[in-house]
Amino acid sequence: MTSAVPRIAIPEPTSTDEAYNQRSLPQYIRAIEAAGGTAVPISLQDSPSVQTDIMASCSAVLLPGSPADLDPGRYGQETAKESAPKDVPREAADDLLLQHAFERGKPVLGICYGLQSLNVWRRGSLIQHLPGRNTVAINHEPGREVQEAHSLEVMPGTRLAAIAPRIQEEEGSFVNSSHHQAIDRPGQELIVAAVSPEDGVIEALEGADPGQFVVAVQWHPERSYDSSPGSRALFAAFLEAARSWSSTVSPTHHASRPGAH
Repeated sequence: MTSAVPRIAIPEPTSTDEAYNQRSLPQYIRAIEAAGGTAVPISLQDSPSVQTDIMASCSAVLLPGSPADLDPGRYGQETAKESAPKDVPREAADDLLLQHAFERGKPVLGICYGLQSLNVWRRGSLIQHLPGRNTVAINHEPGREVQEAHSLEVMPGTRLAAIAPRIQEEEGSFVNSSHHQAIDRPGQELIVAAVSPEDGVIEALEGADPGQFVVAVQWHPERSYDSSPGSRALFAAFLEAARSWSSTVSPTHHASRPGAH
């Protein structure tokens, strides 16, 4: 793999709402391309073998948001009445792409549902519905047009802090937000990289292995790419990691899915 322009695999957000895909997927593609990559969408209707072949031609994976919620049975809970329906093809594609990426040390960027998907794959758990759980009422889903939904505290010493210090220093520590579920227990080999300080909701996770770029955020940097230096810095770091992986053709990692059968 010698191309100077890294190919980034990105699964379709949902298998059930083509209008949602048409609205949201172009934002991710535009951010990837603006940061110097080539977006490679993966159809959720493709077979696992086709999806694997596509992923094999890519240097990294981006897991986007989705209107679905992950199957709570995967983390040992009954489905709450507030939970949206699960999306089996999307979950299967994410699992396949994550398995491939972790086995080969490829960079991973998760956004919103993508953060939650990564966490569940790493055997973590989710809060199925936020309102009423915390003592301070923060609206985590004010709408797509609200660019400063709530404040953000980035953990010192994390990869995220090194990538985008302007999130803290220049942008007043505010991010957009569009979710009703959140991380409960972080998964294996994942560390908390940012929180919403008013209510403690986890807003970012990253991989504990310093040799592999794994960053996942609960907000939507693809929506604020033009207006936010922090969002641009996040995509730039992700694409730089993809270029670095391409240039070294990193050896197979053995950090396979925890508890995989």
